[in-house]
Amino acid sequence: MKFMKLGSKPDSFQSEGDNVRYVSSELATDVIVIIGDVKFYLHKFPLLSKSARLQKLITTSTSSSNEENQIHHHHHEDEIEIAEIPGGPASFEICAKFCYGMTVTLNAYNVVAARCAAEFLEMYETVEKGNLVYKIEVFLNSSILQSWKDSIIVLQTTRALSPYSEELKLTGRCLDSIASRASIDTSKVEWSYTYSKKKNLDNGLRKPQAVPRDWWVEDLCDLHIDLYKRALATIEARGNVSADVIGEALHAYAIKRIPGFSKSSSVQVTDFAKYRALADSIIELIPDEKRSVSSSFLTKLLRASIFLGCDEVAGLKNRVGERLDEANLGDVLLYDVELMQSLVEVFLKSRDPREDDVTAKASVAKLVDGYLAEKSRDSDNLPLQKFLSLAEMVSSFPRQSHDGVYRAIDMFLKEHPEMNKSEKKRICRLMDCRKLSAEACAHAVQNERLPMRVVVQVLFFEQVRANNNGSSSTGNSTPEVIPASRSTNTTDQEDTECWDTEDIKALRGELANLRLAKNQQESHNKGKLMKGGGLGVSRVFSKLWSGKERSGDMISSSGTSSPGSVNDDSKSSSSTSKKH
Repeated sequence: MKFMKLGSKPDSFQSEGDNVRYVSSELATDVIVIIGDVKFYLHKFPLLSKSARLQKLITTSTSSSNEENQIHHHHHEDEIEIAEIPGGPASFEICAKFCYGMTVTLNAYNVVAARCAAEFLEMYETVEKGNLVYKIEVFLNSSILQSWKDSIIVLQTTRALSPYSEELKLTGRCLDSIASRASIDTSKVEWSYTYSKKKNLDNGLRKPQAVPRDWWVEDLCDLHIDLYKRALATIEARGNVSADVIGEALHAYAIKRIPGFSKSSSVQVTDFAKYRALADSIIELIPDEKRSVSSSFLTKLLRASIFLGCDEVAGLKNRVGERLDEANLGDVLLYDVELMQSLVEVFLKSRDPREDDVTAKASVAKLVDGYLAEKSRDSDNLPLQKFLSLAEMVSSFPRQSHDGVYRAIDMFLKEHPEMNKSEKKRICRLMDCRKLSAEACAHAVQNERLPMRVVVQVLFFEQVRANNNGSSSTGNSTPEVIPASRSTNTTDQEDTECWDTEDIKALRGELANLRLAKNQQESHNKGKLMKGGGLGVSRVFSKLWSGKERSGDMISSSGTSSPGSVNDDSKSSSSTSKKH
């Protein structure tokens, strides 16, 4: 930190209690200056030699009146009361010591107060050469405003000294100094700055680091929001800083200033009005460019804004929804279901119907699947209808697999054991059994929470998968007996009675044999094992579905025409197709 020492005489100011300051001297004091609740017992001559304002006050008749200052004669000592000197007793003492030629140290923390007080006391060159106003201006221009961190400290102090600091253009000069450095080519940055982001390491050795484009953002986070807004506006006006760097600055400021901004749960806030205004200001400062801020920042800011009851939520919600495919699950978990639905709606409306944005839709589908799985743990706030409403909004979105859908369904069933069979069938219609991974299938076939029909479908398609894995070398084809969609008029009771538990256990055993055969395929004689296993499974399915056929359900004839999901439950069936 830069500093400047003025004067050379020892500091002889003494205190008597908290409210009396005096100069230790052989000469008796002849003037009392009252600043606030502090009395200064001083000598006229050194004060009059440098302050035009004190000259006027002391020479003014005691009968004259002034709104701000009054003079009384008291035991050979003039008593002067100065009501509103900027900086109060501390800044006046600096000026008084300068008048006495005593040692005074100016730095970034007190220089603005001293400058404003010197202006108030009219300590100009016209009164005496080398006066305090001139010396402080030299210090500001040659040292303080040439320093990055000192300029920020000084800017912070100007707020408490307004309007004096504004009238003297001290605030504007600090802003210009800060903006000029923030806008400079990073190769010319040679001063220290705060940067806590992780830096790249190569083989355990730290590379020589180039100055990052956002090197300045953390140092500005200590500014009050009013000054911060002006600082960003001044930086942007220079046109040398990109929108994404401005976005990084806003992100850093929000993390520093909004309680719990980066936390995964809400925090206790006592001053809602303060932080509401803060969040609204940050939202207003976000550049118009779409990618100027990260999606993670937007989702966190939306969460905080809703919690604080901000006025700017609607516009922010649109920005989050338009980029919902970039959101992280952890950032949206505190959103309620209604908000997630509205965000998905915004996402859908923002898509160009002429473009098939498969990747973005797949990302949103994955996000919603994960959201529903986690939210299902909160059984009180996620009833079935809300689960279905949100899930159905993305049911047509492309997915590499339906493992996420299955996990969400399974978690919901686990947390809602009171669900009846009809409700279970409704929720399971969201899942396509053909798109479950082998791991998900292995879990599903052992899952007693799933309706029996879904278990059989999973078993069947697992068998088809295992059988087809060996068909290329053995010539074995998809089993001839394939389960079809259930008729819409099938009752819950039929659904329970038509499946024999022992047959399903047998089918599971056959599938285990198929997996074993597949594992042994690379070593020896896989063809016979695969073929035998496939025939065994086929026989079990034949037994299972022969009863269904007698009950009036349709039996499909080939794997290519078989349904893969309980979505087909809604399709009615009235006939039986022929076997090939």
